[in-house]
Amino acid sequence: QAQLVESGGGLVQAGGSLRLSCAASGRTFSSYAMGWFRQAPGKEREFVAAISRSGGSIYYSYYAESVKGRFTISRDNANNRVYLQMNSLKPEDTAVYYCAAGEIVNRELLPRYWGQGTQVTVSS
Repeated sequence: QAQLVESGGGLVQAGGSLRLSCAASGRTFSSYAMGWFRQAPGKEREFVAAISRSGGSIYYSYYAESVKGRFTISRDNANNRVYLQMNSLKPEDTAVYYCAAGEIVNRELLPRYWGQGTQVTVSS
């Protein structure tokens, strides 16, 4: 079982950057694909980005079209962490961001475990 704790959310102006971090507990971190989802007020939770599980030195990453070219997902298996670097932020990126662990299905993450979420607010 994995426990996930997000950090790094906050308030930023449009065009700014934030880096979210997710700390995972458990010895099997590297065996899970990891990803990020977000949920804006009044909307359903949506996929943002995912990164494949450890496969030697090669990782595959996947992104929602709305964030492609602006967000970058990465992972540090030695420290059981996954990151989401968010650049060129827009007001429509405002949401609660959730870290998740699971497996890649159809170029998205099918989550098995969730974090508690961290708020990201982008002001115009």
